[in-house]
Amino acid sequence: MPRLVALICMILAPLALAACESPPVNRDASKPLTVAARVDLERYLGRWYEVARFPNSFERDCFAVTATYSRNRDGSVGVMNRCRKGGVDGPEEIADGTATVVDGVSNAKLSVTFFWPFSGDYWVLEVSQDYQWALVGEPSGRFLWILSRSPQLDGGTRASLIGKLKAQGYNTDALYWTPQPAA
Repeated sequence: MPRLVALICMILAPLALAACESPPVNRDASKPLTVAARVDLERYLGRWYEVARFPNSFERDCFAVTATYSRNRDGSVGVMNRCRKGGVDGPEEIADGTATVVDGVSNAKLSVTFFWPFSGDYWVLEVSQDYQWALVGEPSGRFLWILSRSPQLDGGTRASLIGKLKAQGYNTDALYWTPQPAA
């Protein structure tokens, strides 16, 4: 029995350390971080394309990233993240998770779990009126995503979103623009 415990610890220790790898803070904390006044979760459901992100360990070597949100029977939100490893045509990896609303007034603050008992903040900073783009971050300034209902954004929308992120104190020079297949 002690050998089995030691073997399990040897396997889990590197995984736990990798999960704790923390990206740099890319946000000026002296600027207040605001979230969307109200997120209509029913309109938010569906597929989103990751247009840009702050680099992080769990998306290393990911291309053509999408996130699909659905309503679970218990009222939580199902999360299915897909990425292609190594290129837009590479093998697909899928991560399934669950999100729960932690701020029922705005529905803009959620907690997402992919591997229990670990969870992370998922804050909808802003979403367009037509739910065609969304800015998603969290309080530490280590994670940030620009999401869109289409694989690419036009130059004007992209510039506008960069301006919105800068106003919230984000270092937008740190963004990685996620390659997506041609539309």
